[in-house]
Amino acid sequence: MTLDLISLSDFRNHARSELSGTAHFNLLTGENGAGKTNVLEALSLLAPGRGLRRAPVAEMALADGAGGFAIGATLADSGGEPVRLGTFVRPDRPNRRLVQVNGAEASAASLGEWLALSWLTPAMDRLFADSAGGRRRFVDRMALALDPSHARHATRYEAALRERNRLLGDDAPPDPVWLDGVERHLAEHGSALAQGRSRTIAAVAGALASFPDEPFARPTLAYAAGGPVERADLAEALRENRRRDRQAGRTLIGPHRDDMAVVMAGKDMPAAICSTGEQKAMLIAITLAHAELAAQGRPGVLLLDEVAAHLDPVRREALFDRLRTGGSQVWLTGTEPTPFAAIAEEAAMWTVERGQVARR
Repeated sequence: MTLDLISLSDFRNHARSELSGTAHFNLLTGENGAGKTNVLEALSLLAPGRGLRRAPVAEMALADGAGGFAIGATLADSGGEPVRLGTFVRPDRPNRRLVQVNGAEASAASLGEWLALSWLTPAMDRLFADSAGGRRRFVDRMALALDPSHARHATRYEAALRERNRLLGDDAPPDPVWLDGVERHLAEHGSALAQGRSRTIAAVAGALASFPDEPFARPTLAYAAGGPVERADLAEALRENRRRDRQAGRTLIGPHRDDMAVVMAGKDMPAAICSTGEQKAMLIAITLAHAELAAQGRPGVLLLDEVAAHLDPVRREALFDRLRTGGSQVWLTGTEPTPFAAIAEEAAMWTVERGQVARR
C-alpha cells in the first residue's frame, strides 16, 4: 500500500499543493527554502506525535492564510478499498490538531494503526553527540512506529513525573499517601515505557545484524536504563529514593534518565567519537533497519530529507539498493536531481519552487 493523492492547504509556504501518481521512490527537488521539507513534514503529521520538526501546530499555518491548515492523503493498493487520512487545524482552534479517517473524526494515536512512518533529517545528524534526551526522543519515535500505544505510556509517565517533582519541591513534606499514588502511576507507565524502549532497541539491533560493516558503518545498539525496568522494582526504588530526590528537588531515577548506547561495530568505537561521515552512515543504517521492521505489520513510509547530499557514490548506491528492496514507500529531497540518477527511471519526481509543486 502507498500514499497517493496528497494535498496540502495553507501549510507552511504551501497555499495549495497536490501530488499524485506516486511510486515506490518519490523525489522532490528545488532550491533551499523552496518548501521540499515542508512536504515531508506534512506527511510526517499523518502519524501520531509532533512531526519531524516537533514544531507547535500554530507555527505550521501559512503566514498570510486563513489561520489553519489541512493535510490529506489516500492510502491505497490495487485490490482493497482506499483509506483517506487527514489532519487539520481550524482557524478558531490554532493550537489543536484534529484527525479524520475516511471523513470521520479519529484520534491522532489511531493514525499509527494505518501507517508506520520513519524519517531522517539533517537536524538528526548530531544524534550521537547530542544529549541523552535527544536520543530518548529518537528511541521513542522508533518505538511509536512499532507500537502506537507507546505514546500513551510516555504521556502519562511525564505527567506523573511532573507531579512527583512538584510534590518533592514543596517546602512542606509531601503527603505520603498522595505520593504513594503518584509513584504507583509513575512505576506503572515508567515500566511500560522502559520495556517498550528496550524491546525497540533490541529489535533494531537484531535487524542491523544483517547489515554489512561497510559501506553502512554498521552500529551496535544497547539500552542503557535510567533505573529499574520492572514495575515493582521501580516503585520500590522511588520510595527508597524519596529523601535523596527531595534534597535534589527532582526525581533522579527512572526512564527519564534512559539512554541508547551506540558503537561502530567495525572499529568497536563509541559513535560519539567517530567521524561525521561514519556517524551519518550509522544513522542511515539505524533508520533503514527500523523502517524495515516498521513496514512488516503496516504500510511503511520513509522520509529522507537531503540524505544523499553528503554521501559518497558508493554509500549512495548502497542506500538506493537497500531502499529498492525495502517494503516502505520512500520520499527523498535534494537541491538537484543528479545525485539521484540511479533511481530516476523508477521514481516519481516533482520540482518545488516557492511553495509550488510541479510534476517533472
